[in-house]
Order: sequence, then structure tokens, then C-alpha cells
Amino acid sequence: MSAHRLIDGLATTEALSGAFSDSAVLQAMIDVEVALARVQARTGVIPRSAADAIADAARIDALDAEAIARDARGTATVVIPFVAALIDRVRATDPASAAYVHWGATSQDVADTALALLLERARSLLAGDHLRLVSALRRLSDIHAGTIMLGRTLMQPATPITFGLKAAVWHSTACNAWARVERALDSAAVVQFGGAAGTLAPLGNAGPEIAHALARELGLRPALPWHTDRARIAAVVAAAGIYTGGLGKIARDVTLLMQAEVGELSAAGGGSSTMPHKQNPSGCAIVLAAATRMPGIVAAGLAGLVQEHERAAGGWQAEWATVSHAVETTGAALAAMADTVHGLKVRPERMRANLDATNGAIFAERAAFLLRPVVGRDAAQAIVDKALTSSREAGGTFGDALREDPDAARALPPAALERIDAPEDYLGSAEAFRRDLLAEPRRA
Repeated sequence: MSAHRLIDGLATTEALSGAFSDSAVLQAMIDVEVALARVQARTGVIPRSAADAIADAARIDALDAEAIARDARGTATVVIPFVAALIDRVRATDPASAAYVHWGATSQDVADTALALLLERARSLLAGDHLRLVSALRRLSDIHAGTIMLGRTLMQPATPITFGLKAAVWHSTACNAWARVERALDSAAVVQFGGAAGTLAPLGNAGPEIAHALARELGLRPALPWHTDRARIAAVVAAAGIYTGGLGKIARDVTLLMQAEVGELSAAGGGSSTMPHKQNPSGCAIVLAAATRMPGIVAAGLAGLVQEHERAAGGWQAEWATVSHAVETTGAALAAMADTVHGLKVRPERMRANLDATNGAIFAERAAFLLRPVVGRDAAQAIVDKALTSSREAGGTFGDALREDPDAARALPPAALERIDAPEDYLGSAEAFRRDLLAEPRRA
């Protein structure tokens, strides 16, 4: 976990904190330097013996992460002290080869390419939890395709929906946002190799060939130098923010449905330090905390787009922290949401009880739409308002009041009046939309 485990414990996962740990960062930079030396040796830019010496010396257990981090404060990048330490390692065994370490590259080349490698390695961790989440949501939706509940708008009872439809909306939210994350990570999975000012001047005409070979060696895609074009990085942070916000929407719904006064869902959760009866929505709290932090992280990522000339002062130096926070925060939310949904218990009987507790008032829209073609808009509204008032004052249901109204009885067939408050008859295209929402990611 993070060095600040008590502070960051809810802001990452053990796996993702490892993906951005000191050892992971050092290994990514080692991978870049060794790959660069190998491809340059193959193209005759540096001696093969130098590439071998660099590869032999570039061992993570021989590098002092604390010293590199400390020295980075004087150089504004960890790459400079890292390269200096690597040169010292090579010089100790092969002084002549030390001259070829980091040949033609600049610090930002190593930093950006290492970040691309770190993101690729974090991607699989996120993808695993995303698959857990959407599989659980799909299963919930299928199981509860016919489970009727209240729709709610502006926090008030609306017309009936199914829990299957609600879960399908959650599924679609997660899948659509994940597609953005995937696209952003694909765009960021590129090599950075431009040298001092983006021209690779020390390599003469061999720069593009070496850049393409370096990308192949590292499993990344080639790209023209992008030292001050930070759209790739900003897109990763923004996509992570959108995804985390989508998870926050799901978590908010779940917490509201878990309230004791609603009681339509329950989930395993943490207890209270003082109230033994409580079962708090702990997983949702982690997700909502992440969604609260993410807008600030996204703002920092977007601020990094403004960079000067061929190399910025401060812009790209801010990105490692911003990107790692974005990915780890997203991962913390995703793992918590997947665990919560997997343990979610649905209470159909409570959903029906809450629907019935409206005394049928939620069917006023249905009645109005049936009456309007027969008696006109104003007369229909008057009949509906009268039935609503009667049910509220007399304590009966809206359906009973409407069935007892002679104007309604003259306007509507007995069969229509009889089932005016049957929720299963007023679901519209809920099932068609549910199926389409679940199919949407597969079509994409």
C-alpha cells in the first residue's frame, strides 16, 4: 500500500498502490533505458557491448529509491538522479559503456514512456474489477427483469419501473464510461522519444527508426514527439473522472435505496463505532468519497494542457502524481462498487410495499392520458384532480376514487378502469429498454 497507508487507505487498493510504487516506477524507467540501449545497439548507434553492460547494471535492487527521490527535489524530475545512478552502476563495471547510457534521450522521454508502461500495467487491474462489476449488474438486471418498483424523480415517487431496468441503466453507465477509459489508455500507450527539443538531433536521420524500434521493444505504439502535447494524459485523467462519477451515481442510488425508510436494498457493510444496530453502506461511502475527490484531480489534469514552447516548466512534472491519484482513486471506487454489487440483496416485497404506499397516486398520469382523447385535456385533468383529492381526504386509493367517479366511468371502459392502478400494465418499454441497454456495450 501507499507510504501514507492511514491517509490513503480508502483512496487506493493494495494492487494499484503497488502498480505505482517506488519499485514499479524504477522498473519502468529501467525497462525504458534497457530497451533504448538494445535497439540502439541493433541499429549500430551504440556498441552492443554497451547495451549489454547497461542491461547487466540496471538492476532494481542496486538502486536507492529514497536517494533518487531526495535528489529529484533539486532537479525537478526523478529521471536525472535515476540516470546518474545508472551511469555510476555501469561505470563501476565498464567505464567505456557508461558514456552510452541514455544516449540521445531526454529526461521527459524516460518519464513519459515509463508512465505509459505504468498505465498499461494498471489497466489489467482496473479491467478485472470492471468485469466483476458489470457481470454482477447484468445478473441483477436479468434476475429482476420483472421486479416492479417505484421510479423516482426529484427524490419523489414517479411512475413504476422495474429494478431490472434500473440495474441495466447502472450497467450501461459503467460500460459507456469504461469505453472512454479504454480509449484514453489506448491513446496513452505510446512511446515518447524526442530528445532535447523534439528533433532527436544526436541520432541524425536514424531517430524515427529507433523510436519505432523502441516502441516495439516495450510493447507500446510509436508516436511523434509529444513533449508539450499533453492531450493523451489529460484524456486518461478525464476519462477516469467520468468513470468514477458514474460509479458514484450507482453508489448514490444504492445508499438511498438502503435507507431504513426505503429498505429496498441491503448490502454487507460496516457497523457503527457507537450504534450496534447499524449496517452502514461502507462500500458506497468509499465510492462516493472517490467521486468527491475526482473533480479536483481532473482539474489538475486539464491544467497540464497549457505548456510552453518545446518543454514545460512545471506542467509535465505535475502529471505523475495527478495520473497516479486519478487511477488509484478510480480503482478504489471500482473495487468497492464491485464488492457492494456482488453482495447486494434485493427486497421485492419492500419495493411493492413502497409502491402501494402511494395509494395509487402514481397512476394519475396513466388516467390522464386515457381520458384526454375522450373528454379533452382540461376535463381529463379535472377528473384526475378530483380523484386525487378524494383519495387523500378519504384515505382510499386513487384507483378506487376514479372507479367511483361517474364522469370517469362514462369516459373509460370498465376493463380499463378496473386495471387503472395495475403497475405491471404501466411499464411501457421498460423491458425493451432494459434489453437494449444490456446489449448496447456488445454492439459497440
